[in-house]
Amino acid sequence: MPSHESAVRIVVLAHDLLGTYGDLGNGIVLDSRLRWRGLPSELVVHEGGGPAPAEADIYLLGGGEDAPQSLAFDELAATDGLRRAVANGAVVLGVCAGFQLLGRQFATSDGRTLRGFGLLDVETGPGGSLPRAVGEIAVEPDAALGLPTLTGFENHAGRTRLGRSAKPFGRVIAGVGNTGTDGIEGAYRGHVVGTYLHGPALVRNPAFADLLLSWVVGPLDPLSEPAVETLRRERLAAITTTGRRRLARR
Repeated sequence: MPSHESAVRIVVLAHDLLGTYGDLGNGIVLDSRLRWRGLPSELVVHEGGGPAPAEADIYLLGGGEDAPQSLAFDELAATDGLRRAVANGAVVLGVCAGFQLLGRQFATSDGRTLRGFGLLDVETGPGGSLPRAVGEIAVEPDAALGLPTLTGFENHAGRTRLGRSAKPFGRVIAGVGNTGTDGIEGAYRGHVVGTYLHGPALVRNPAFADLLLSWVVGPLDPLSEPAVETLRRERLAAITTTGRRRLARR
């Protein structure tokens, strides 16, 4: 078993502003998977109106609309707490709006371009005439991450492009992904990961959850979850079959 002297502190950032799509579930599943293994854990649900807590092992940012997204950045960036935490080894997962906030800049639907945290070398612009990306998505993660195929639900209008220092989180099997044209989904650098996968992503993909936890506590003993794996395979089969049908009609 891994060792961690104190409880793993998991912070869901600005939940009242970036909780539109149920991404709080990512925090709940991380907390649960530690406790199921007998490891101490502390789940903190941070509300807007204040800066990011500076002392945590894992930070989670969820999805939200333009106005809450901008407000969340203004409040969280009031101090350099999140950047300092990352510099000290903290793990960060940003989903959808949270992913965009982790980048250098992002555009809002009213034409404004706002700065982000700069933790990922990505920029998000408007989708223009492209339709909103809505629906099930399947992703083959970067082989270096050692993850199985991932499933999720995407719902975003923005299009995110990677710079030189950001690695694609994965390649799209079915769905849209970052732009709908380059086949890329998400981005990561070190222990900072951005993705458009809702679901919540870590509930639908327990191996992804365990990867993030392993970056904090070290290798984890596997959990026996036959029902979860059965449901995951069924969901993946349904998504990829639908995706192939859509491709065939193009």
